Amino acid sequence: QVQLVESGGGLVQPGGSLRLSCAASRNAFNIYAMGWYRQAPGKPRDLVASITTGGNTDYADSVKGRFAISMDNTKRTAFLQMNSLKPEDTAVYYCRLFRVGASDAWGQGTQVTVSS
Repeated sequence: QVQLVESGGGLVQPGGSLRLSCAASRNAFNIYAMGWYRQAPGKPRDLVASITTGGNTDYADSVKGRFAISMDNTKRTAFLQMNSLKPEDTAVYYCRLFRVGASDAWGQGTQVTVSS
């Protein structure tokens, strides 16, 4: 079973930065894309950013210009650089793996809290 391990969450002041990482296990083949989602209490889980192995990216309007997603194809790892963080960015951030001809996989989530 494919596993995703996330890291990099934590507490940061408004205006600060964090970098999230998501590493897929070695048995993750046929990767098409990776993405980051977030879920705040009482709200649905929404897409933050995604990237294909070809380098095409997509961002939620609320994070454009502040967040940047990247992926190391050889290491099956995705990163989310988050700058100019706002209190409304507070949420649990989940990594998602998209594969061709196989089911998606989700990480366990990492908490990001933006507060002074």
